[in-house]
Amino acid sequence: MPKKKYRVGIIGRTNKGHYGHGLDYVWKDVERADVVAVADEDKAGLAAAVKRTGAKTPYLNYRAMLEKEDLDIVAVCPRWIDKHHEYVMACAEAGCHVYMEKPFCRTLEEADELVTNFEMRHLKLAIAHGNRYTPQLAVAKKLIEAGEIGDVLEYRARGKEDSRRGGGEDLWVLGTHMLDLMRAFAGDVTSCYATVRDKGELVSKKHVYDGNEGIGPLAGDSIDAMYQFEDGKAGYFSSHRGAAGSPTRFGLKIFGSRGVIEFQSGYLRTAFLLKDAAWSPGRSGAKWQPISSNGVGKPETMTAPHRANLAAANDLIDAIVKDRDPISCMYHARSATEMIVAVFESHRQQGPVAVPLENRKNPLTMLKS
Repeated sequence: MPKKKYRVGIIGRTNKGHYGHGLDYVWKDVERADVVAVADEDKAGLAAAVKRTGAKTPYLNYRAMLEKEDLDIVAVCPRWIDKHHEYVMACAEAGCHVYMEKPFCRTLEEADELVTNFEMRHLKLAIAHGNRYTPQLAVAKKLIEAGEIGDVLEYRARGKEDSRRGGGEDLWVLGTHMLDLMRAFAGDVTSCYATVRDKGELVSKKHVYDGNEGIGPLAGDSIDAMYQFEDGKAGYFSSHRGAAGSPTRFGLKIFGSRGVIEFQSGYLRTAFLLKDAAWSPGRSGAKWQPISSNGVGKPETMTAPHRANLAAANDLIDAIVKDRDPISCMYHARSATEMIVAVFESHRQQGPVAVPLENRKNPLTMLKS
């Protein structure tokens, strides 16, 4: 029997997050998908999206699309986060599975409500944390399990640290990738201790502003956070505005007693293995060896159309068919969001905070002057 074609709808928002990083047109290359509709409140953006995606029916109102079309899956594409909760809740109420752009939600209250509603309706939600799908992840895990870098001692990640987003915005928009990748190796977080500064001054109520991309209350041009994981290991995340390296330091390093594994952020981006207990190739003479989908020091033979989106879309359909969680699921998305929120909650409380957090609201709205 032929495989079922899953009816896909697309939500975009031209000039306010657009269609994310290719979450719209990827469905044209998904064999089991049929793009039946696209919604965008901007007429010109909607017309362009119809051409780009091949959608049969355009809508200026996403709720009308959800009401009139019998959809199986909805791609919630905008990068801006302010309407993520609204869009995804509407999809749940319409009985649709979702593939969505990161970050997940603005607060843990919103995340909790989405998780509860998707659980209640037995729906699947996948999020575009592309590092979860890159084949080098499995290779790196096997290297660690085989003792290639000895005992893991710590995880260390940095954001992009550019001149505009470095600090709090970097933590939200790009740090979510690194925190999720850290969890892919280390598991759940049990506590967080962090400080947030603005021009060297500890952030207080006067430093809070309305963040870009619909983030909501935001603060800080400098973030330094330490996490404790359930296995007892420590993880670190930092982002300082204007401190970007060239080439970029945006990525994750895993330090072990006998070496280091380095990940750049992104699907099929170069990863490296360093067998050097001193972590200092200049002293030891050790060489960084590339990690491909085929192993260490072997050339990459895979290509990356649509980055991770094609892998994620196909995995979501498999998760629906097999009634399992997607590889990059809503639980991972909520946990990455909790790691972000924990930074500001720890700063507010001026000390370590236990995770899961008791406070599910935005801590920056509760800062003292």
